[in-house]
Formats: sequence, structure tokens, C-alpha cells
Amino acid sequence: MKRIAVLGIAVLVGLIVCAGLAWASMEGDCKAVVEKAAGMFKSKGKDAAIKAINDPKGPFVKGELYVFAVDMNNKVLAHPMSKTLVGKDVSKVKDPKGKFLFAEFLNVAKGKGSGWVEYMWPKPGAKEPSAKRSYIMKVPGENLYIGAGYYK
Repeated sequence: MKRIAVLGIAVLVGLIVCAGLAWASMEGDCKAVVEKAAGMFKSKGKDAAIKAINDPKGPFVKGELYVFAVDMNNKVLAHPMSKTLVGKDVSKVKDPKGKFLFAEFLNVAKGKGSGWVEYMWPKPGAKEPSAKRSYIMKVPGENLYIGAGYYK
């Protein structure tokens, strides 16, 4: 009986460690894809970067992880999963818990220049929102920020 209890605890600890490693991996993936997209603004220019970010089969989409771009007035410039957002002012968009998520994104971009924001957002193809965490970064030399997130 004692062995079963010890085995159960070991399995539980293993699952917790694996979940932590998966989240750490997703954080790394988010930062990497955002930095790659920011590099494209410098190397290829704004128009090419926006076009690539808007492409749902482009280099900045990896499953549920995708980059989006928003100007410093909170107008969406690119969103590969929700074309209806492109061109819209999203400064008043709230998640189901009342968080003005794009306002928080903008605060991060204007403040520290980069950082994490947690909020609720539907997964691609879903209607109900899920918990999400996004890495936001102001693009150097541009009047915009980009982000990518993972669902928790």
C-alpha cells in the first residue's frame, strides 16, 4: 500500500513538472516567434511583415500560436485568425472578465516595451473564450506592437 501511495505521488509530481515544462516551452515559442516577426519589419519592411502576419498559413502561425499586429492607437493591422478584427479600433474590447486586453497590451508596449498579459480569448475556430497568455512587444522603429500567445 505504501508503494502505491509513493508511486501515486511520484506520478503527480511528474505531471506537474511536465506541465511546467510545457508552459515554459510555450513561453519560449511565443517570444521566439514575436522576435522573428519583429526582425522581419527591419529586414523586409512594414508592408511585407504585415502581409506575412496576416497569412494564416504564413511563417508566424504554429498551430494555436500566431502573431498579431496592432498600431499604437490600438487599430489592428494584422490578425491571421480573425480577419474581421483587421482595421478595427480594439481599445474598448473586453474579455468576459471585463479586462480591456488591448489597452493592457498597449500599456506594456508603451511602458516596458515588452512583457506578458493574461486574459480570455477564443481558440481558433471556437466561440467560447479560454485562458490565454500573450507576449507583447513594441516593434523597434515602428509605431506598432506585436504579440503571440498560448492557451493555458
